[in-house]
Amino acid sequence: MKALSLKQPWADLIVQGKKIIETRKWRTNFRGEFYIHASKSFDKKNCESFGIKNPVTGALIGKVELVNVKEYKNKKEFDEDYRKHFAKNFVRYGYLLRNIKRINPVPYKGKLNFFEVKTKHLNSV
Repeated sequence: MKALSLKQPWADLIVQGKKIIETRKWRTNFRGEFYIHASKSFDKKNCESFGIKNPVTGALIGKVELVNVKEYKNKKEFDEDYRKHFAKNFVRYGYLLRNIKRINPVPYKGKLNFFEVKTKHLNSV
């Protein structure tokens, strides 16, 4: 199964069901379920502002389904979805997420872009 790395607090906000759009500079044709990976580095200031203390890092922390990609044509359109993605800097694409589930953290090394997770090493996640 695929995974996507995000810095904290963004990864945690997704598995909490608060962030239902993941913003990216690039479009993807991928649709389906994937793991949310919390990267080793995190944004301390934003973690504090969202009340996330001791964020899990360097681990798979959830599963979600990517159902569609929204293309933002301008900043106004992007800003209208702020409460769904919490991003301040305009980017063109929003990955629409549903069926969000938190999982027990599984230590795993992240990569850029979508990457394959060797599920044989995971215990029924």
